Amino acid sequence: MRERGVAVYETWTAWPVYWSPVVVGALASIVAVVVFGAMGTAVGSYKAGSAGRITDFSGVGRAAVAYAVFASFLAFVIGGWVAARVGGIRRSEPAMLHGAIAFLVATVVLLALAAFGGSIYNGWYAALAPSPAVPATPGQPVDPNAAKAAATGAMAATVALLLGLAGSVVGGWMGSGEPMNFTYHRTRGMTSRPVASDRTTRI
Repeated sequence: MRERGVAVYETWTAWPVYWSPVVVGALASIVAVVVFGAMGTAVGSYKAGSAGRITDFSGVGRAAVAYAVFASFLAFVIGGWVAARVGGIRRSEPAMLHGAIAFLVATVVLLALAAFGGSIYNGWYAALAPSPAVPATPGQPVDPNAAKAAATGAMAATVALLLGLAGSVVGGWMGSGEPMNFTYHRTRGMTSRPVASDRTTRI
């Protein structure tokens, strides 16, 4: 007797992406980056223009480092929070996903703006704008520390972007309104809180 086999098909569970909240959250992050950069210049934590590039961490004070970390993180917390709240996302997982996608969109826009000169960036984001490898003025000597400055600036920009990614995820989690602890997620289905959809309309 021939045994009949059972066909098993793969099942995918897709998470929908709502692009309008993502774009609004990305714009909020970009504006926050510019505002915090201007504030940093105003209070003396950053230098304006090309002088604001990080060329050596040994010359950066602790207060400036603390402000740069705070500003890089908070700018994308704002974007993630805005994306989750505008989208009406009440679950932490899709809210964090939309915060991270808002970070991706904001990063692409930041890089595009940097390609046009990046004069709006100060502090750690100034390294996103490409610096000339050779002097613009003929006959001007080449800076021997240019390579070191480029490496230091790239590291500063990388740290700022990674802090932004973490901030966008945290902001999305905050925007969902769910408690920010992992114990809650193990018992979420046992609570009396009504289960909301991934996207709800608030009146």
